[in-house]
Amino acid sequence: MKKKAVVLLSGGLDSTTTLAIAIDKGYACCAITFRYGQRHETELECARKIAAHFGVRDHVIATIDSRAFGGSALTDDIDVPKNRDESEMSDGIPVTYVPARNTIFLSYALAMAESLDIRDIFIGVNAIDYSGYPDCRPEYIAAFQNMANLATKAGVEGDAFTIHTPLIDLTKVEIIKRGLELGVDYAMTCTCYDPDTEGRACGRCDACLLRLQGFAQNGIKDPVAYR
Repeated sequence: MKKKAVVLLSGGLDSTTTLAIAIDKGYACCAITFRYGQRHETELECARKIAAHFGVRDHVIATIDSRAFGGSALTDDIDVPKNRDESEMSDGIPVTYVPARNTIFLSYALAMAESLDIRDIFIGVNAIDYSGYPDCRPEYIAAFQNMANLATKAGVEGDAFTIHTPLIDLTKVEIIKRGLELGVDYAMTCTCYDPDTEGRACGRCDACLLRLQGFAQNGIKDPVAYR
């Protein structure tokens, strides 16, 4: 019997690579995706295709309405920053940060894992390219794992949870390289913060610029459509 894991799957480049890594490590994977009021719902369809492609046995799409609070360019009527250089991207917490998003997402993943008798959770957070996000840091993940094992029946009974972050200290170039080694088809993914109604990437937001740079430094063309 394979060990089972819950993977947080957004439909983006990082989460898809994380899913491929978990499968490569021998895990039978379930996945959870969130409709949280994001303006770019194209990623939900990508997540469905990716889950089917990888043979994910149980893919849950959970609905959470972060628009009730706003405060982010991804959920509110706030312009997505465009054409920024790397120094601007790393200068403070970006407006694309969604308040407490990873805490909410990991809490749902934890509930899913405990209900399915799973003790391993994979999340594609990265502390290199987006160091401004407080919920992508190693110390945050360690704190959440500690909380998970204090606040659940499984944890209290000694059947501990582990939060896996295989991309935490990788650059975008290294993430793409690893995914390509595992045969990931990045044409299935959506990274853009501001895609059009046809799902085409803008090519100018922080996520697009870092993605394009990552593919260029790997010597290949990004396979997704840009408007």
